[in-house]
Amino acid sequence: MIHTTKTTWNGYRRLDFTFMEHSAILILPNNAREDGKWLLKTEYFGAFPSFELAMLERGYHVAHVQNTTRWRLPEDTERQAAFCEFLHTEFGLAKACMTVGMSCGGMQAVYLAAKYPHLVSLLYLDAPVLNLLSCPCNVGRGEGGNMYEEFVHATGRTVSSLINDRNHPIDHADALILHKLPLALICGEKDTVVPYYENGALLAEKYRASGLPYLEILKPECDHHPHGIDDLTPLLAFAEQYYGNTKS
Repeated sequence: MIHTTKTTWNGYRRLDFTFMEHSAILILPNNAREDGKWLLKTEYFGAFPSFELAMLERGYHVAHVQNTTRWRLPEDTERQAAFCEFLHTEFGLAKACMTVGMSCGGMQAVYLAAKYPHLVSLLYLDAPVLNLLSCPCNVGRGEGGNMYEEFVHATGRTVSSLINDRNHPIDHADALILHKLPLALICGEKDTVVPYYENGALLAEKYRASGLPYLEILKPECDHHPHGIDDLTPLLAFAEQYYGNTKS
């Protein structure tokens, strides 16, 4: 039995606990769905939460487990996978989640879904980091400032090592498609931190050709922030339609 600290978050019950020596959060809806469907916010818990709040209102749980670094180490993916299994076993949630991946969280979501597709039912990616040379390395249109030094310190990877690397998040796009994972992609066309045409556009091209369920919302005048959309209607409809029962 885990020890939890009980508080509230935006009017919902919040449980804080430790999972694999990292902080974890579970937000409980007021009227939970019987099928236990839930969202995994892969990074930046609490940032731009309008979609999570709308899904909580619809009975979905929301969860997060702390990463070692926002730039993702393999151990972060393994912890997230174990966290999915844990929530299924201990709290009765669906085994397969919906990922909510914003910026670096999008990178985290792609690595998880590509390696453990049975734990992910569909993905919502928002201005996702998919090409590491573009962000954080700023090889191209990016103007991400000093994130490169943070990235090298956290991962040990450099521009030189990334040139011939085939483990960028975008390199796992075919795995997402192979496992028929629906995707909702929201990006700002004028993103100067994670340039759309070096990141999201590459994934969009593959998904448009795949015939899989795919929602793309491109915000023509938007930079990297704010994440999300003002009218959540299409995203909510997509999520509720394509969160597959076969992976519950």
